[in-house]
Amino acid sequence: MPRDEEFYGKHGEPRKYDPAFKGPIQNRSCTDIVCCILFIIAILGYIAVGILAWSQGDPRKVIYPTDSRGQFCGQAASACFTALSHTLCLPPPLMPCTLYRGLVIAMLTSLLFIILLRFLAGIMVWIMIALVIIVIGYGIFHCYMEYAALKGEPGANVTLQELGFQTDFSVYLQIRQTWLAFMIILAIVEVIIILLLIFLRKRILIAIALIKEASRAIGHVMCSLFYPLFTFLLLAIVIAYWAVTAVYPFMLQSNSDMRHFNYTTSPMKAQCPDSQCLFAFYGGETVYHKYLIGLQFYNVFLFFWCANFVIALGQMTLAGAFASYYWAFVKPDDMPAFPVFSSLGRSLRYHTGSLAFGSLILSIIQIIRVLLEYLDHKLKGAQNKFAKFLLCCLKCCFWCLEKCIKFLNRNAYIMVAMYGKNFCTSARDAFFLLMRNMIRVAVLDKVTDFLLFLGKLLIVGLVGVFAFFFFSGRVKAFENTAPNLHYYWVPILTVVIGSYLIAHGFFSVYAMCVDTLFLCFCEDLERNDGSAARPYYMSSTLHEILWKNKAEDPSSSAAQQQDSEDIQLKQQQTKDEDES
Repeated sequence: MPRDEEFYGKHGEPRKYDPAFKGPIQNRSCTDIVCCILFIIAILGYIAVGILAWSQGDPRKVIYPTDSRGQFCGQAASACFTALSHTLCLPPPLMPCTLYRGLVIAMLTSLLFIILLRFLAGIMVWIMIALVIIVIGYGIFHCYMEYAALKGEPGANVTLQELGFQTDFSVYLQIRQTWLAFMIILAIVEVIIILLLIFLRKRILIAIALIKEASRAIGHVMCSLFYPLFTFLLLAIVIAYWAVTAVYPFMLQSNSDMRHFNYTTSPMKAQCPDSQCLFAFYGGETVYHKYLIGLQFYNVFLFFWCANFVIALGQMTLAGAFASYYWAFVKPDDMPAFPVFSSLGRSLRYHTGSLAFGSLILSIIQIIRVLLEYLDHKLKGAQNKFAKFLLCCLKCCFWCLEKCIKFLNRNAYIMVAMYGKNFCTSARDAFFLLMRNMIRVAVLDKVTDFLLFLGKLLIVGLVGVFAFFFFSGRVKAFENTAPNLHYYWVPILTVVIGSYLIAHGFFSVYAMCVDTLFLCFCEDLERNDGSAARPYYMSSTLHEILWKNKAEDPSSSAAQQQDSEDIQLKQQQTKDEDES
């Protein structure tokens, strides 16, 4: 075991006992003011870019075609518009209603699952594990039955390579190799999950204890379950603004496209063989056209920055609310009246700069990844293997870097929500706190994330199976209500993706609660010792189960060694005083 000086020298000093600390600090000052000002200026510039794009662009160019003079089809004569209107293909009226139903089922299932976790966390976790194994096992069985049913069917033995890419996805379902591939993939996933459960069976009990504590916290902060709706609304505004701002310049840029004109056979080409036909802008080229690419890049970058800012705001808000629950000695009497709104107000009033700082770092990495993808697309036809290898390595490195930054930002926001320090200081404190508890991070926090992932997988699987039987018409009870579709995999995939996003929104609250309680638990162990003078803030059940891992943690071993040395030193001082 490392010596305590060695260990804490590398991973920072542990938290000291502070009788005045009762949770998220109320008296705090604004942090990262420079980045806050920079973010406000960038937002004002973003608004200016949007106004410029809307004033210069024309949305009618997406709807109506134009002639060689730039006039819209249908202005001089209505024949073009009439012909175009007959080509419109409207979806069946029942389709949108049938889809919002699938998504509502996913939302109700997720909400029901969260409520059951609140009261029956231990039982629900084991039921969830069993249902995930059963659902995947049924998927394997169904794939095998489809594979066996296609035996001897004409054209069923065609390989996927021979078939190639088909826009009609139902064609793939008529091939045996498709169902064989599905069966192998599901079998591999099933084996991996079972092996993980076998090796992590002891840690699952510890993770269940943390989930129970998170359930109690969410029970006292029920409005936190609906906070993802606020985040979704803000993200929808950001995405809509980005999309409209991006489309309007493209509408104007479409004016510069070459119109197909057979100039080689024209009389002018015969009179002047060296002449060329180049299409110019309608009305001439302006300064706006010269910087169009730069403005589009600015639009993409601000989209990443604003989207990451919204997500970071949600993480810090929830972290502050759940931290106020953990550090309340008498729960819920010592908690604020409205913990979510109080935390949201603190985050926006004092820490907009810190949120902007963390989201800026992440946005820079994401925009670099976008540029690497663009270069990869451009170099697809290149023969330089070294360049392809280097580009692949860069993409992999920046993908890993993005994951690491997201993890560090998430924990930094928790520390900002508790102590009100700037982003860099909070990120450093969070990093050292995690390093001092690296064993617990590896075996506890990640096991909990795995169990929550199984919960999302279960909801998506159940809704996906229901959508498959509903849209495919294989259940007689749904024959009159299900729409008659030729491509029923499209609504199925839509429902599956939508249900995953809904489940992710609900479970993200649980994940943020678990991460916050985990950091608070680690600080609680460093601040307090469980005595009457320095009692723990954690619940008795959580303390009983999590304390079993104390011997595995090098930080706790170092702390024990420090305590024993302090006791020996005090005993020696007392002995010397008695002798004197």
